[in-house]
This record gives sequence, structure tokens and C-alpha cells, in this order.
Amino acid sequence: MPAGLRTAVAAVVGGFAGGGGSGSPVERSLAEALRGLGIEAATGVYGDAEVACASGPGAPADGLVLIAGTGATAARVAGRRTVRVADGDGWLLGDAGSGFWLGRQALRCALRAVDGREEWGPLVTLVLDRVVPGRADPSLGWDGRHRLKQEVAGWAYTRRPLVLAELSPLVVAAALRGDARASGLLDEAARRLTDTVRALEPVPGEPLIVTGGLVGPDGPLLERLRGGVASLGLSCAAVADGTAGAVALARLLIGVSTESS
Repeated sequence: MPAGLRTAVAAVVGGFAGGGGSGSPVERSLAEALRGLGIEAATGVYGDAEVACASGPGAPADGLVLIAGTGATAARVAGRRTVRVADGDGWLLGDAGSGFWLGRQALRCALRAVDGREEWGPLVTLVLDRVVPGRADPSLGWDGRHRLKQEVAGWAYTRRPLVLAELSPLVVAAALRGDARASGLLDEAARRLTDTVRALEPVPGEPLIVTGGLVGPDGPLLERLRGGVASLGLSCAAVADGTAGAVALARLLIGVSTESS
């Protein structure tokens, strides 16, 4: 980095899952890394929800945040710090309505269709084509279906959990093809995300900033979520990421109003 740019950096803010705060190991590491680059700047470390909140219109210091992508969590932010969290319990125990949740439900739907418990529709075909290419055949007899189920289960149990979330776009694709089961899963995901926000005891009219691949701008669940949170007296402000919030918080570190951002 050119020397001129090093001296021009006045403040650096980072947003991390789990946060940190003033004097935390994460903040110390950030300051050390900057010094290693010859940068002496004010530093701040916030949680991802705190940075997302500040990314909302007017960079609010207080409000609700919903992050839904691979995982899902909601938080109440007060005074630019998280004071309450709902869900965010990970793919195995929680993250209801997340990419993990959608992918797991899609895989379960495929297994139920293979053994006859559900209809074999576009969603099932898309999932099986991804998991066991060339094996999606609804005309298989019992023996063939049994082997197919074992292959699908083996695929799921021998891979990292992230592969479940990687199946979630197939739910969106199947819904666009008119698959009622896929559309139902998207509806249920939005309901579960709404329930996560409800757990924070929202006050009608307070800010709700939403971000992540599922509910950010143009996210496949955004419009469904808007309908759900409207029943709580809330409207969504969807942001692409926490960049604007990090900038706003950095400006505050050096005494510059967020209104001039």
C-alpha cells in the first residue's frame, strides 16, 4: 500500500459473527494487522448484526436485524450493541428458515418421494440429479429405490454440512417450475424467519434491517418475509451487506456524523 494511502486511513471497522468489542482479542488482532501495514488508525470491532443494523437507512443505532443466508439469526441492537439474539443455533440445532434448513428439507422430500411417501415432482428430480446424477428414475422398482435411498443418505452423511445449504437454490428453481412442495417450503421458511423476529418482541414501526442471500435485495424469501413481518407492524429494509454500516461506524469513531455519509 502506498505511504500516502496509509496515512489517509483514519478508522477501520470490522464486523464479525460473534462480535468482539473494545479491547477484545479480535480488535487487538485487527490493530496489530494494520500496524504491520504501517497504518495507525482508530479501530472498532462489532458483531455482524450490529454492522448490518448500521447499514439500514439513516444508520440506526437501535433496531432489529435478521440475517438469513446459509444460516439464520435475528438480533435486537440497542446503542449499536447486540442485546438479544434469537436462533443462530447452527445447521444441526437451529437456523430455521435458512439455506441449511431449506436444503435439508429438500433432501428429506427427495427421500420420502423415493420410498413413496410423497409425490415425485420437479424438486425431487432436481435434488436427485445433483446428489446422484443420472439416477433419478421414478419408474424404479423397490430394490432400485432402496439402493437409491442408501446412495442419497450416504451422500449426505459423508459430506460437510455446507452441502445442505448448497441445495437450497434448487428449492427456488423448483418453485419457479410450479412445484407446489417447493413453494410450500419457501412459505414455511419465511414463516420460520418471521417467528424468529417475533421472539425479539418487536415494537411496531421500529427498524428491521434484513440481509443475507435469502432476504437481502432480490432475495427469494424477501417478499414472503415482508408479508410475514407486516403482521408484527414491521417493514423490511433490505441491504446487500454490512459495508455501509461499517463505513458509518468508522465515521463515528472519528467524530464524523453518519448523516454526512
